[in-house]
Amino acid sequence: MAQRVLEPRSQGWRSFGWGQGSFDTAHRPPTPLVEGTIHTPDHLVLVTLRGGARRIEVSAAGGHRYAGPDRPGAVSFVPADCERRLVLRDVATEWASIALVPDAIPDLLDGDGRMLDLPAFSNGEDPFVAGMVGEMARLHAADGNLQPLYCETMSRALACYLVRRYGTPRPAAATVAWHLPAWRLRRIEDYVEANLAADIRVADLARLVGLSAGHLHRAFRATTGTTPLEFINRRRIHRASAILATEGPTVAEVALRVGFLSPSHFTRTFRRVTGRGPSARRPGP
Repeated sequence: MAQRVLEPRSQGWRSFGWGQGSFDTAHRPPTPLVEGTIHTPDHLVLVTLRGGARRIEVSAAGGHRYAGPDRPGAVSFVPADCERRLVLRDVATEWASIALVPDAIPDLLDGDGRMLDLPAFSNGEDPFVAGMVGEMARLHAADGNLQPLYCETMSRALACYLVRRYGTPRPAAATVAWHLPAWRLRRIEDYVEANLAADIRVADLARLVGLSAGHLHRAFRATTGTTPLEFINRRRIHRASAILATEGPTVAEVALRVGFLSPSHFTRTFRRVTGRGPSARRPGP
């Protein structure tokens, strides 16, 4: 369960969410003491935009500890489901964060076997991350909103960067292909077909067949040549194509019927999978 309980609470909290993540920003006026816990189901990247704290004391699951000043541009990372306990002294700050949904991260494994499997770190120097998060805060303040496509692009770029910058190569033994037996693959296929209109998460599929999300991703790719998320999208587009060929609903209606909340996302995915737009599948007059 998502939990960000720091007292006294930040002020002027502003948020924006999209399919693979969310953005939050707020500020704290001069405060002598702030303490509490951060614990979310998502990977969390935190940046101090302005101000800071005379001293911040951090302890996190896995043995991570930090004690020192908090300063503008400081970057921290909290892995999914990692509890981070904080004490901040003499605080006056503006901060922002980007949360990354773990189910989307396996798609970002790169060719040399790196993956986003990082321990928590606090108050590091990373101008790229600080600049990216700061720019999202600037745009949100200027427009009062953010564009979902922009956020999707930036969050994937951030995840790719974290993989490349901080990911560690997996041992050779971990890269050995592990294939799914037929019964597991059939159970996943049946579940996806029965739930195309719903929110299907890789974690749900993993629990269905008794595997971790990371293990399922690697085994599914080794077995089918594609990722679970790509398989889900292809089945959704296959169903949408059949609907468009025989019925007359709008593109927005079809998108919802096959599990896409955004018609533009549906159209982009349809074109990527089939090579043409969804309107080309409509029955003739």
